[in-house]
Amino acid sequence: MTQGAGQGPVVRTDTVRDFRVPPYAQVPVQSQDPQTPPAPTALPEQMPVTDPVPVPVHQEQAPARQTVPADAMSAPAPADDPRTAAPGAPPAVHPGDAHPDEELPDGYTPTERDLPIIGRRGDTVQVELTPVETPQQVTDGPGPLFVVGDVHGYLDELVAALTEKGLIDADGNWAAGNTRLWFLGDFTDRGPDGIGVIDLVMRLSAEAAAAGGYCKALMGNHELLLIGAKRFSDTPVNSGAGTATFQAAWLLNGGQKSDMDRLQDVHLQWMSRLDAVVEEDGHLLLHSDTTAYLDYGTTIEDVNDTVHEILNRNDADECWDLFRKFTKRFSFRDEDGADAVRELLGAYGGSRVVHGHSPIPYLLGQVGTEDAADGEESSDPVVDGPHVYADGLAIAMDGGVTMAGKLLVVELPLAD
Repeated sequence: MTQGAGQGPVVRTDTVRDFRVPPYAQVPVQSQDPQTPPAPTALPEQMPVTDPVPVPVHQEQAPARQTVPADAMSAPAPADDPRTAAPGAPPAVHPGDAHPDEELPDGYTPTERDLPIIGRRGDTVQVELTPVETPQQVTDGPGPLFVVGDVHGYLDELVAALTEKGLIDADGNWAAGNTRLWFLGDFTDRGPDGIGVIDLVMRLSAEAAAAGGYCKALMGNHELLLIGAKRFSDTPVNSGAGTATFQAAWLLNGGQKSDMDRLQDVHLQWMSRLDAVVEEDGHLLLHSDTTAYLDYGTTIEDVNDTVHEILNRNDADECWDLFRKFTKRFSFRDEDGADAVRELLGAYGGSRVVHGHSPIPYLLGQVGTEDAADGEESSDPVVDGPHVYADGLAIAMDGGVTMAGKLLVVELPLAD
């Protein structure tokens, strides 16, 4: 396998990973808190792979990005923070974590809209108010359907993309009424604020439901990876190629210590309950471009029930096998790709598969190809929108935000 410009040799390990080892994952991720002693996150001793998992592996060549500390984006500023006192200063809370103020403004008196206003004795005036219908009040029939590709911790990019589509307002609150919004998984790892992304999606789910729409999410392989790293840490698992651990695989796939430090039980419970496959308006939504879902059931309900049962059993080897299969990719890309899509559609319904997982630049061979010349530099990939392929039966939604691509938020069906 060839190397990209400026990279060291490929590090071969006995753990499953999406791509070749990113440079930042070859050393333990250090805590940003100087008071916190370094955690023992050194990678296990490397050993040759004697029976590699038959999964194409590539490396994301993520460009240098200015990383804002996660707590700076999602934690409310202290009450005495000078930013909150300066007139015209930007809000100290990231718009993705905005919430309604709990304190009422000075002089506010709670009243019902149509209560009479009492002046002099015996003087009563009835206030007439004609309700104005807003998008949030429209509940007749399902709203438009949107899907979001892999976010991987890029909270700022997600907020900007959702705002551009009118799904949230300037304060990060749901603004799309009865719109239906599906995230295709992979909220964490590689980017600066995966937990902030999860917090935003969880909050939007509640706000959308209150407005007559919904915001839902699918299980990605990085959700399985983070769950496994938290639950099983360095517990050895049977990888089929020697000893492996979830902790090592998580680090190799861009695990961020700031995410692990902020991971709470509520996040784990939410991720563990995500479905793996759904069908909406003739679109079969799933995270990975693989037929491995067929290993877990012949119907959508069977697949989702089986995945939930595996996570509830809390068996490290079972969870590892699930993660390994959901990490497979490119089943729809090659000569028999259209037939693979038809196999899924035949089992689960729908007329098109919509997936994330494999970045569009990889599907198109723009970056990360194994036959690229040694030392050849790749320019930043150009992603204008989803990639339709496999005889028009598959839509790829991972725009490659981790490699300076684009975080895609798209309305379905696609315009011809």
